[in-house]
Amino acid sequence: MQLYNSFSQKFETVETSQKIGLYVCGITPYDTTHLGHAFTFLIYDVLVRYLRFLGTKVTYVQNVTDIDDDILIRAKSTNTNWKKLANSETKKHLKNMDRLNTLQPDHYPKASHHLTLMIQIIGVLLKKGFAYEKNGSVYFEVAKDKNFGKLSRFGYPAMLEIANERGNFPLDPNKNNPLDFVLWQRSKRTARWSTTEKFVEPFWNSPWGKGRPGWHIECSAMSMKYLGSTVTIHGGGSDLLFPHHEAEIAQSENYTGIKFVKIWMHTAMVFCEGKKMSKSLGNMVFVHDLLKKYSSNTIRILLLSHHWHTPWNYEEEELNEVVKIAKILEKSAAKNSKLTSKQVQKLLPAFFKTMDKNLDTPTALKILVNLAKTEGQRAGELITTCGQILGLVFLALTS
Repeated sequence: MQLYNSFSQKFETVETSQKIGLYVCGITPYDTTHLGHAFTFLIYDVLVRYLRFLGTKVTYVQNVTDIDDDILIRAKSTNTNWKKLANSETKKHLKNMDRLNTLQPDHYPKASHHLTLMIQIIGVLLKKGFAYEKNGSVYFEVAKDKNFGKLSRFGYPAMLEIANERGNFPLDPNKNNPLDFVLWQRSKRTARWSTTEKFVEPFWNSPWGKGRPGWHIECSAMSMKYLGSTVTIHGGGSDLLFPHHEAEIAQSENYTGIKFVKIWMHTAMVFCEGKKMSKSLGNMVFVHDLLKKYSSNTIRILLLSHHWHTPWNYEEEELNEVVKIAKILEKSAAKNSKLTSKQVQKLLPAFFKTMDKNLDTPTALKILVNLAKTEGQRAGELITTCGQILGLVFLALTS
């Protein structure tokens, strides 16, 4: 199997005979689950299903970024406890993904449960000279890492511009360089806050005083906790390539001294009305709204009809067309399938060749639709088995 590696910008071979550790950057639980979230997580869901069908042992980790500026801003604006907000939104997200028939990750860690390891990593980076502390906050000094930018390949001006768009505060007076990123942020809690106020910004004790971790260090800690110093495949949306994943590489490799990730996967953005989905633009399409009108199979087929590495624009007209495809496959599926993995691969080699070629789900779906136009029990069994690899649930199985 080959996957496009964002780091090498080449197709890389995935050794399916070896154990694979997959880490996927999960939600920041304050406004879930929109179609962009679903697209990303369904792609990795299919990747895990396919690898396991081939007999590969996969450990799948997907985190929850429950300590983040966006959550704190939302909690404060609604006078809500940040932890209650994060827990509530996480439950909603898991319910949405369950209704879309996604597999549960082997580990689903929350950032707030891994502070000890984050503090340890930060401490080592300070000792090695890759970080500095000032007024209770700790920063990674990008100038000390000669390889910083090796994932994105952006120049300094582009890096700073993109980082500023995604949460960087370049005017922080404690920084040596506007691009330096936060590893540990000093607590902003003050005595003037009312004791009756529901919102209280969280803080933890550290060698540098009370505070909370930066966004990037959270994923480094959680990935290494469950998958070790080197992760086989690290995934997430393409909007995370910089600065998040660039920062993860810098802090992780300077902490361990070895390669952090073998293959980087970045799923493309989903647009609506020609623009990236965002609450400020009011163009977000939520899964729970779509599920009121469309089946989980229909939504999955819509998403998997687009290649994971190609940006696309959501249009409801396309979704209505996908309803027809879902009905074709559901009608053709067998009530059960007794085919073994080897038999399926032998009988429908085109499906597996397509999946091996950079997880080409759009073409794989077309192969199943074409197969549905033929007659016979064997075709139905193949559709059932291969459909399950794509996470489709055929109601005929329980009728």
